[in-house]
Amino acid sequence: MSSENIRLLDKENLVRYAQIYAEAFSCEPWNDHWKIEDAKVHIKELLGSKQAYGLEYVIDGHIVGFILGTSMLFSYGRTFEINDLAVDPQYHRQGIAKKLLHTLLSELKSQNIKGVHLITSNDGFLQKFYEQFDFKKETRVVLMGAELK
Repeated sequence: MSSENIRLLDKENLVRYAQIYAEAFSCEPWNDHWKIEDAKVHIKELLGSKQAYGLEYVIDGHIVGFILGTSMLFSYGRTFEINDLAVDPQYHRQGIAKKLLHTLLSELKSQNIKGVHLITSNDGFLQKFYEQFDFKKETRVVLMGAELK
């Protein structure tokens, strides 16, 4: 029988988070080509924010997933942006992402966070996943981007 738990992220586990991130985002639907060193920089930058908050998922003492984001104050209250939710591909389809997201949302609610935002793939699978947690496409704002040449 395995021992599972969710606990706060620990900066000491940065390398493991980077490994999980690089592997997870190199798979479907993203198919990005992350190097572990680049993923390490990405996560380290997020963790460097004073408003960073995240959880890790542990099975038998081994970190297999994490969720990480930052909060920001707006006129109507503090919101939280989920920047990363990643699970080691060997542990996909075991409900780990659901457990991490459910726990995070519960904790954010208890911290009086007014809203949660994220950016995800246009892929139907991910949209359906987040819709289970009452996430909806925004209608008041539009994500815009510009390539710098």
